[in-house]
Amino acid sequence: MPSFRSYFFEKGIKFSVKRALKKGVRDKRVEEQRQMLDNVGRRLARMPKNCQVVPLEIEGMYAEWLSTASSLEDKVILYLHGGGYAFCSADTHRPLAARIGQASGVKVLFPEYRLAPEHPFPAAIEDAVNVYRWLLDQGYIPSNIIFAGDSAGGGLSLAAALVLREQNEPLPAAIICLSPWVDLTSSGESYTKNNGLDPYLSVQGVREGAHMYAGKEGSLDHPLISPVFADLTGFPPLFIQAGNHEILQSDAEKLTAQARLAGVAATLKVWEGMWHVWQISGDLLPEAKRAIDEIGEFVRRTFRSK
Repeated sequence: MPSFRSYFFEKGIKFSVKRALKKGVRDKRVEEQRQMLDNVGRRLARMPKNCQVVPLEIEGMYAEWLSTASSLEDKVILYLHGGGYAFCSADTHRPLAARIGQASGVKVLFPEYRLAPEHPFPAAIEDAVNVYRWLLDQGYIPSNIIFAGDSAGGGLSLAAALVLREQNEPLPAAIICLSPWVDLTSSGESYTKNNGLDPYLSVQGVREGAHMYAGKEGSLDHPLISPVFADLTGFPPLFIQAGNHEILQSDAEKLTAQARLAGVAATLKVWEGMWHVWQISGDLLPEAKRAIDEIGEFVRRTFRSK
């Protein structure tokens, strides 16, 4: 059963989103919306103790190394943030990525890939692939790298792996997807069932974001835009978390089915009473802490098996 605290968390999120919509946040320019989200992220950020943040530049992208004194030096999580391919940054997602790294005992590389609508599909995929190749150039081996991402970042992780596979390049050891946005056609039943229940996302907003990302060149059912329509043969193991209060629940379920159809090991856990990317709440929410601990155990188990 969901915790008592989660009930108040979800109510608070719904109130905050409704207030923002009443203030006309959707009528503001994309740049203003991004700034508002980053400001909220900086204000609410709760980083793990003793986490070191080291900025760097990769192929013209701003990026950060996140680590602690106990992080293994030879293993890394490449974390790709969510935000509908149009929003968010290290300011909004740094604490989540850092907590996953801490729970896993490895370093995290966090790049800020290019965002739509200025840079629609396939710009973000190109950036993710380039960061992975940069890691290989630095001496990291594929079996010591795991892709991870939330929401759009989950879809981006899969799309980057598809590109690498098609170019006969080695794939990472595993892919972790938190509330992945992987069906931009919005065809799953949860888009109807959970519309209005999801405290963050609406079907209208998700569909607008999908067209913004796809741009003029991309069809929403293109496998690099919606990986649920891709053949995932040859992929590494997938670890997927979703909540049954989010409209993207079906995305996670369809992705799991598609992976298993291709003979790929896929672990899915749908959390009762949880919303979109609840893991970002960190140690303030019991379910977030447990979910991150489970991610950490999966990472440790994956690397031990290599």
